[in-house]
This record gives sequence, C-alpha cells and structure tokens, in this order.
Amino acid sequence: MAHPHQATIRNRLLRALSSEDFARLAPYLQSLDLAVQETLIAPDRPVEHLYFPESGIYSITANGPDGGVEVGMIGREGLVGAVPILTGSDRVPHNHFVQVAGQALRIAVAPFDEAVEESAPLRALLLRYLQTEIVQIRQTAFATARFTIEVRLARWLLMCHDRLDGDELQIKHEFLAMMLGVQRSGVTLALQNLEGAGRIRSRRGRIIVLDRTLLEALADTSYGVAEAEYARLIEGA
Repeated sequence: MAHPHQATIRNRLLRALSSEDFARLAPYLQSLDLAVQETLIAPDRPVEHLYFPESGIYSITANGPDGGVEVGMIGREGLVGAVPILTGSDRVPHNHFVQVAGQALRIAVAPFDEAVEESAPLRALLLRYLQTEIVQIRQTAFATARFTIEVRLARWLLMCHDRLDGDELQIKHEFLAMMLGVQRSGVTLALQNLEGAGRIRSRRGRIIVLDRTLLEALADTSYGVAEAEYARLIEGA
C-alpha cells in the first residue's frame, strides 16, 4: 500500500506536523471510506484505531436511556480517539460515530503510541489539540446553559459548515434534535425561524446554509472560542 504524501493530505492536524513527525505516522495510515452512523469507537470498549478525518463529520455522544446527546464534533481539523489514548487510557464511555459520510486515515494504537513516545514535538502538538477538544466541550456546556435552541442550532450549523466542502448538510430533524438534546418540535421551530430570517433553507432531510454571516451574528459568543483556540494552538494564528 502506498504511503500518503503530506502535501496531498486534507486533515489539518496531519498537515501541521513536521515532515519528520508525519513520516513516523505515514507508513501506518490506511485510507478508509466511512458510512453514515458507522461506529468508530464504541463506549467502554478498548480503542483499537484512531482516525484522522479527511472529509465528513464525526460525533461524540453521551448516551442514556432516552438516547444520545452530542458532546463533541470532529472533522478534518482533528483526530477521533485522541482523548483516551493521549491520556493513557484504552477506552472511553462515549460513542464515536460517523454523522456525515466521508474519508479518514486510520492508524492502529500501537504505532501511534510508539510515534508519540519517540517525538516530543509530536506529543506536544497532539496535547495542544487535546486542549482544543476540551475547549469545544466546555463551550458546548456554556451554550446549552446560556442560549436558546435557536442560537445553539446556529452554532451547531456553523460547526458543521466549517467541516463540510459545500453549504448543504443532509440530516433529519429527529437526529438533529438528538444531537442538541431537545425536542423535535423545538428544532423544527428553530429551523423555521432561521429560514424566515434568510439564514438557511430547510428541506426534508437537508439544510442549506444561505448566509453564514447572519448565522454568526445569531450564534454570538456561543461560537468562535474553540475555533480561535484551534487556530492559536495548532496553526499559529
């Protein structure tokens, strides 16, 4: 199997690596096509692989008797499975699955761990990335406690838009309600309000972002903190 070339990689975290650190990982990276709702890391099961997304969106959910609620979102900026492995564990109580189909580069835990042990700069970069995940989770808690469903929906759509190649997201209202931890009727009303204001177009099974600037204005301080932290810590902005 041919090794991937860093210049052709779309994953922003891999692109941020030095050429030496990328070379440590490249022989073990396997390209995969991932389908909607495919489980990458199951709750309370040993993590066998980590995933560097090239496209698509990947959700982390906390699950209860009434279903799951999204507590994290990862796209081509990140690494699925970073938290348990970089913190010295081998499992996590949350589900990691494919929200929007895409491609990812998969690596087994053993060679990943070996590369991290061999390179202090690689370990430092990945730990900085870990901080960006923590900030995102805390911003989600802040948004849930402080803002309306409509504002939280605007934030969520912006986060998806950041990770998509176009302006269209295919998602059902029921699934969106589960992701936000709200009733379907609340999501439907919020979508109608966003559409009425010209921010989006909502159709059965899909949402199209029409005006990102208007979405950002509505999202206010619920959006942008985690994104700025990623730029500062990973891309040096």
